[in-house]
This record gives sequence, C-alpha cells and structure tokens, in this order.
Amino acid sequence: MDGPQAHWLEDGRRLHLNHGPIDLVVEAFGTPAERAAAYWQAVSRFQTILGELVEELPELRRPAASRPRLFLGPTARRMEAAVVPLAADFITPMAAVAGSVADEILHAMLAGRVLDRAYVNNGGDSALHLGPGQSITIAIAGTGHGFGDRIVIRDGDGIGGVATSGWRGRSFSLGIADAVTVLARTGAQADAAATLIANAVDLPGHAAVRRVPASALAPDSDLGERLVTQGVGPLDGRDITAALERGLAVAEEFRQRGLIAASALFLAGQARLAGQARLAGPLGLTTPENSPRKDLAHA
Repeated sequence: MDGPQAHWLEDGRRLHLNHGPIDLVVEAFGTPAERAAAYWQAVSRFQTILGELVEELPELRRPAASRPRLFLGPTARRMEAAVVPLAADFITPMAAVAGSVADEILHAMLAGRVLDRAYVNNGGDSALHLGPGQSITIAIAGTGHGFGDRIVIRDGDGIGGVATSGWRGRSFSLGIADAVTVLARTGAQADAAATLIANAVDLPGHAAVRRVPASALAPDSDLGERLVTQGVGPLDGRDITAALERGLAVAEEFRQRGLIAASALFLAGQARLAGQARLAGPLGLTTPENSPRKDLAHA
C-alpha cells in the first residue's frame, strides 16, 4: 500500500490527502499565514492516522457497549465516544470512522491557529469549523425530492459535522434508505447516527429488497453475517411511508436526546425531515439513480 499522499487540487486552494481507504479534501479560510500553517498541520497529522487505526482495528470492529472501552489512538477514542450512546442497538466504532478521521484532522488544523472557516470532507462525511459570524453552505446531492439540496450552517448553530448513510453509498447498510443526512456537533456523531437512522429506514422481509450477508461481500466486515441491502425494487406508497416513518422515529429519538441537530431521510421520491435546517435550495436536485454525495459550497 502506498504511503500517505498530499497534493493540491487544480483550484490551488483545496488540499487532497489520501492513504488507502482514507480520501480527504481539506480547505481553510483565513490569512495566508494561518492557512499555510493549518494545511501543514493537517499534512503532519495525516502521516500516521491510518496506521494508528489499523493497530486497533480488531477491537474497533467489535460491537460497542454502554461502558466505553479504552483505545490508545485519539481517532479510535473519537469513534468509541460517538457510538457508546447508541449501543442499545448493534453498532461498532467503524460506523463513525469517516467522521472521526475528519474530526481529528480538523482538530489538528485548528491547534494554535485562527481561521475564519475550515472543513475536512472525508468522502462526504465532514467536520466543520466556523468562526464568529461565519457560515457555510453544504450541498447535499442525493435524492432531494422537495427539500432544498443546500443547507446553510452558521457559527451559532452548534453544528460541527455532517454525514450521510444509505444503501446506495460506499458503506453497507441494513436498511433501504436512498440517503440519510445528519447534522450534529461532530463529524463522528453525525456519522454514527446516520448509520443507525439509515438502518431503521427498512421493510423487514419485504420481497422487493435483495439482501446478502455482509461477510459474503467483505469477509472482514464488522457486520459479519448480518444481511445488508444490495437492491431495492419498486415499492408502493404505503411501503415507502412505513419505511420512512421507522427511520424518522429513530431520528426524532436521537434529536430529543441531543445526539443530533437535524436529519433528512430520502427514499424512492419521498423525504422526511427531523429538526430544523436552513434550506437554501432547491438547486439542481439529483435523481435516485445517482449515489449520495456531499460537497461543500462556499457561502
């Protein structure tokens, strides 16, 4: 496996960091000196982050419990902290890995720095920093269907992370959501919550849903023999509503517990929203055939 890679994207202002499965786009806003220092700190921290996770990977693939385990690496500790409050259901720290990596790199960027804004986008699961009076616009391209696909986040909102999960995404899902996007205090919290909400958008035993054991697709998956969704056929309106309401109930529970700020759930042309979000669209909503992604626009 190649070592950590860092290079500028074509626009000359965003930094691309890649190492194995970790693929980050990083951008900072502020004075030239502060931005340069923040980027250097991000590159420095990135050198060892994957190796640290690999060292603790066997335990990170084990289910969380109500009592947190002691992990050595700071990113692993972020992962564990994000999933312990959700441990009433099956969840492993791997459900928060992308958001936790984003949080860790952002933390490194901000150490000793004064930045107006910054973000770390880890394949769509992102950590955000907003200074006083700052805002950022998140472009969510999944299955908008009636909700604006751009969300404005301001510094007083208490939101530092956004993540999306669903069976069409890059990770396995136990549910049938096309996409579930979550806003939370950290990227790790958003990542873990999005996983469980997307799992809950489901129609257990429905003939239109094709599932296979996770281990058949990835022998080392933390999901083991659990059935993951590989295809969803046509669903009638009642089925879609039932599946979304299952997920919405979980999203509302998480919101009431203070674990998330808001969540948008999408399935087969319908959507549900838990919590409040400032919508700045709709602007070019995508179709369900497109895989969910998130970009960061600059407001």
